[in-house]
Amino acid sequence: MENNSKDFHRLFVYGSLRSGFRNPAYKYISDFFELQGDALVHGKFFDKGPYPVAVPTDEEVFIQGELYVIKDNKDFEWVIAQLDDYEGLNVEPNETPSYRRDRVEVLLNGNKFTAWIYWYNGITNGMEEIITGDILKYLQEKIKQK
Repeated sequence: MENNSKDFHRLFVYGSLRSGFRNPAYKYISDFFELQGDALVHGKFFDKGPYPVAVPTDEEVFIQGELYVIKDNKDFEWVIAQLDDYEGLNVEPNETPSYRRDRVEVLLNGNKFTAWIYWYNGITNGMEEIITGDILKYLQEKIKQK
């Protein structure tokens, strides 16, 4: 796995923060990060109802997303704090956040990188697994079926 100071300044996004979703919070990514390309991470998607969620796995299944690297290292702490807030990591002392930010191995064009990812922090029992590995494709198919 590539290992340098940029490792701590990479971000893998797979859901509402991907460029195709046009989420207002994506502005933090487009302004402060540079897209490296479409990438893969070991993980599984589940349909939570209002939105899909992702969890890590050791199985040979992958989720599709985008890998970004910070444009200017000095901005990283501020930007990641904004994204932590968007992902609901800042909760009251007696509450459990819906997501957690972890380090993950990312595969991009045959190379391995380390990046931050926001994993779902809840239980997926009873949720339907999304086999496609790509939330964007899954949601497009879901819309076609309606």
